[in-house]
Amino acid sequence: MTVRAVLGIRRWRRNPVCRATDRHEAWVALVALSLMLLVAPALGWKAGALTDEALQRTVRAQHDQRRLTTAVVVRPATGTSRFAQDPETAVTEGSMRTSVVADWLAPDGTARTGTVSTASTHTAPGARIRIWTDDRGHPSMRPMDTSTAHTHAALAGIGAALLAGGLTEAARRLVVWRMTQRRYARLDRAWAEVGPDWGRTGTGS
Repeated sequence: MTVRAVLGIRRWRRNPVCRATDRHEAWVALVALSLMLLVAPALGWKAGALTDEALQRTVRAQHDQRRLTTAVVVRPATGTSRFAQDPETAVTEGSMRTSVVADWLAPDGTARTGTVSTASTHTAPGARIRIWTDDRGHPSMRPMDTSTAHTHAALAGIGAALLAGGLTEAARRLVVWRMTQRRYARLDRAWAEVGPDWGRTGTGS
C-alpha cells in the first residue's frame, strides 16, 4: 500500500481527476517509506551498538567476578540446583544434568559445601567436577561469553529496527485514516447542502 502510493505521486501530479487528499496521502506514504528505509535501520544499528557495548561490559565484569574451580562430589543431591555449573557442556547437554552435593574451596581458601548441577557423567562420590563460583566462593552461573553477547546485541538491533518500522507504518495508517475521515466529513457536508435539491427541475442538476 505504501509503495503503491509513493509510485503514484508522479502520475497523480498531472492527473486532472487527482484530489488534493490523494497527493497528501502519497506524500505521507513517501515520508513513511523514507523513515522505514533510512531511520529505522539507523536506529537498529545504534540500539545494537549500545546493547553490545553494555553486554561486553557485563561479560568483562562476570569474568572478573567468577572463577572456575574444582569441586569434589560428596553424594547425589535430593533436590535441584539453581545453577548450571559444568562450563564445557552447559549449552549442549543442558537436559542431562545431575545435581550433586560437592565440596570446594573459596578464593580465600574457605571450605564450601553445596548443591550444584553438572553435565559430567562422573558423579560418584570422590569424582572431581568443574564449577563456577563468585568472588566469595558461592556457586554461580556460567559467565556470558563474547559471542553470546554479540548475538544478543544483534537481535536487539534487529528488534529495534523492526519496532521503528512498525511504529512508522502504524503512524502512517493513523494519519491516512484521519485524512479519510475528514474527507468523508466534507463529502457529507457537501451532500447535505445539495442533496435535498438533487434532480429537481431548475436546480441545475
